[in-house]
Amino acid sequence: MPRFFIALCTALLAAPAALAQQDYPQKPIRYVVPFPAGGIADVFARIIGGRIAEAWGQPVVVENRAGAGGNIGAEIVAKSAPDGYTLLMGSIGTQAVNASLYRSMPYDPAKDFTSVALVIEAESLLALHPLVAASNPSELIALARAQPGKLTCASAGVGTTSHLACELFKSMAKVDVVHVPYKGNVPAITDLLAGQTSMDFATMPTVLPHVKAGKLKGIAVLGADRLPAAPEFPALAEVLPGFEVNNWIGTFGPAGLPAAIAAKLNAEILALMRTPEVQKRLLTEGARFTPMTPAQFA
Repeated sequence: MPRFFIALCTALLAAPAALAQQDYPQKPIRYVVPFPAGGIADVFARIIGGRIAEAWGQPVVVENRAGAGGNIGAEIVAKSAPDGYTLLMGSIGTQAVNASLYRSMPYDPAKDFTSVALVIEAESLLALHPLVAASNPSELIALARAQPGKLTCASAGVGTTSHLACELFKSMAKVDVVHVPYKGNVPAITDLLAGQTSMDFATMPTVLPHVKAGKLKGIAVLGADRLPAAPEFPALAEVLPGFEVNNWIGTFGPAGLPAAIAAKLNAEILALMRTPEVQKRLLTEGARFTPMTPAQFA
């Protein structure tokens, strides 16, 4: 009898939680983007949020909480209740790189999150201001060596992919270029357009439109090979063998997020990313989508 009573109590206690997961969501969802508005994390969070709101009938509020290379926004999600109502659009920086760059981390990337879905892997492009006297990687390296400390490299902030790409370029090309960190891709590109900086290793979706408009010069992609969507840009690895920088963004919840909620979110995100309009956008912007389950993405 005591064992039956304990089992009955356990079942009764578990029933409301199971019902809540089945009926999820029952209120607005907070989608934290740890970077400024306008970057790829923000753009795709809004696309996904719109899809979820339309499909599930609950608002998705995208909240930009930038700072510390994304750590500020990521910490908010890490310390939130694991109920599916606070999500993170994380990146390779917030979930991997920052742990090796910051002496003190406000969260544990490996233990404080539940992986939900990989959203995109984004190619990056080395873009120059039109007044920089170089039209290809070899000319840029020669110019930088001839004028040590004169050229400047904008980035989305310390620890971001654009910063790491800049430092890798300086090391492999053996050049002295001044790093200028910003609070996000958009302000970095804005100052590059204005001629305040010389170059930026920016994500393709954010910088390619300016290159196509003739406002910036694109001279190389940062992947190992040329992109089928933009074969006119050589890979920087053609001049600096071994140079490769990858970037990705994905959705996470706090540690302890129920598997049923993670699976429901994953299915909705994957369905959106497979739509023809999104696939076309990814192709033209040099981004890739690889469908993964939460377990595969973890």
